[in-house]
Amino acid sequence: MQKIIVWGASGHALVVIDALAQQTNYSIVGLIDDINPQLHGSYFHGLPILGGREQVTILKEQGINCAFVAIGNNQARIRESNYLRSLSFDLLTAIHPRAIIAPDVNIGSGTVICAGAVVTPAAQIGQDVIINTSASVDHECIVEDGVHIGPGVHIGGRATIKHGAWIGIGAVVSDRITIGMNTIVGAGSVVVRDIPPGVVAYGVPAKIMRKIDQSA
Repeated sequence: MQKIIVWGASGHALVVIDALAQQTNYSIVGLIDDINPQLHGSYFHGLPILGGREQVTILKEQGINCAFVAIGNNQARIRESNYLRSLSFDLLTAIHPRAIIAPDVNIGSGTVICAGAVVTPAAQIGQDVIINTSASVDHECIVEDGVHIGPGVHIGGRATIKHGAWIGIGAVVSDRITIGMNTIVGAGSVVVRDIPPGVVAYGVPAKIMRKIDQSA
């Protein structure tokens, strides 16, 4: 059984832990939390919080070679995943057994596909992606690295979701649409036109409301 660490100890981590726990070849030895040092030494969902990033190299020296970053924020998830890769950790994929995934779908490392999600043929899913509970990604979609597709989102066929974009809960993206890099689509929106990079868009139909301050 492969020993692994999970980086994160909040709500999204619960979802990842659930997916990993149902795969019998993994054993989670503990959690890394770099945000709440007061929680170090306590337990979250029955698992010990081992400490912050200072524990990562120690765990590596102890022979722990596999990890998963369970952080909902896209930029933080990408950053910590790349840090672990730089230390030669293997980043797992976490696929819930009640997700439905076509056999020809390509899925990158560090990605979680949650319970009730559906990914149909010829889709490409990048690294460090979240396809959250009951979301669907239709045929021939391209979901680039670091994307978060929220619960109940539906993505039509041949759509492209660019690096680091976030699609809010219950949104609908029509077929052949492109969502730009690091763009945020608000909850419940209906996207029927391409959305450029680095903006916040929401509504029915979705409209660009503001640019994202990339320096924040």
